[in-house]
Amino acid sequence: MTNNDILRRIRYTFDFNDEKMIEIFGLADLEVTRAQISNWLKKDDDPYFKGILDYELATFLNGFINEKRGKKEGPQAIAEKKLNNNIILKKLKIALNFKDEDILEIFKLVDLRISKTELSAFFRNPKQNQYRPCKDQFLRNFLQGIQLKYHDIKK
Repeated sequence: MTNNDILRRIRYTFDFNDEKMIEIFGLADLEVTRAQISNWLKKDDDPYFKGILDYELATFLNGFINEKRGKKEGPQAIAEKKLNNNIILKKLKIALNFKDEDILEIFKLVDLRISKTELSAFFRNPKQNQYRPCKDQFLRNFLQGIQLKYHDIKK
């Protein structure tokens, strides 16, 4: 999955308009323009499409955490320069205040069954033996499940 795909899915799932997207970036201390948002959300084959950098998506996810959970006192989280699916999954878990059981329920919504042990491996330190990289399929299914839970129920 590309960073742009992830940004598009989050925007769609939570019905964020351009102003809300700009506000969320601002909650993590990054000023972005409507044009930047627009170019990041365009289809990949559009001539005005621009890829969103790892740092920019990490900043958005930090802002999303602040939006959903409230901005914490003191210094803000520093956005990662390099993202992977495990970090994205962890940031979404924090933002949505999910426990492991909640994530397993999200996976059930898209008919994906994984054990609590398999899930916990995604959140471990990469230096630990039990750590497992979160593959695109898991992140895609997780985002699809979130969409089913938060977007599709509104209709």
